[in-house]
Amino acid sequence: LSWTVLVPGLLIMSLYVSIYLMSSSYFPGVCGVTVVTQKPPVVTVRKGDTASLDCNLGTVQNSAARWYKQVPGGVPQFVLFFYHAKSAPTYGSGFSSPKFTSNHQSKSDYRLIINTVEETDSAVYYCQTLDSSVRTKLIVTDSTLPPPVLTILPPSSDELKSSKVTLPCLASQMAMGYADVSWTAGGNPVTGGIATSGLVPQADKTFQLSSCLTVDTSEWNQDKVFSCKVTAGSKFAEKGIKKSECSTE
Repeated sequence: LSWTVLVPGLLIMSLYVSIYLMSSSYFPGVCGVTVVTQKPPVVTVRKGDTASLDCNLGTVQNSAARWYKQVPGGVPQFVLFFYHAKSAPTYGSGFSSPKFTSNHQSKSDYRLIINTVEETDSAVYYCQTLDSSVRTKLIVTDSTLPPPVLTILPPSSDELKSSKVTLPCLASQMAMGYADVSWTAGGNPVTGGIATSGLVPQADKTFQLSSCLTVDTSEWNQDKVFSCKVTAGSKFAEKGIKKSECSTE
């Protein structure tokens, strides 16, 4: 299980764009299936520059593109609606020109333009037509920020009496609201038994998250090193734990 978590000068901002085809049930449609594609998979810009997200509506030639923004733990916010026959987009509450705008290259190719990009523009952006949508994950990184601070806790004494134990990994001091979390056991990637929370905003405007790995007690007793790695933008931190280094109290 992998989570992707959000994190000014010569600050490099990388906009990693991950594309997922979403089912029409996420945004209910009214007609047949339309395949919407969004590109590119990776966009890299500097803070203060312009970010462009392209969306192709496939075979639809006379439809409009609707863009939504969703931050971790929040609901999708309507950014704008744009139809190629109109001279300007229609905006949602809190969004306006010149910060956000849109244009089109054809009747089925639309572009969301975000000017003077900054950290708060980091979010998941949805391009939606009548019956389909895809999402683009926009991650802003700041090369001057420190990596996450990690703490891994050993199993409790009560857990050691059961067949399974849980290793909590706590990540704090993250300046962005997206992160990737991964685990290894004895140097090998772990794909199951992982439960990762969403990011929780703190009073100091940083984020925290927790990720718990559950393994067989017998595997823990083999004294393997279990490592948690959290990547936030261009920064990452990794911390390991094994039985022989833990207190027996």
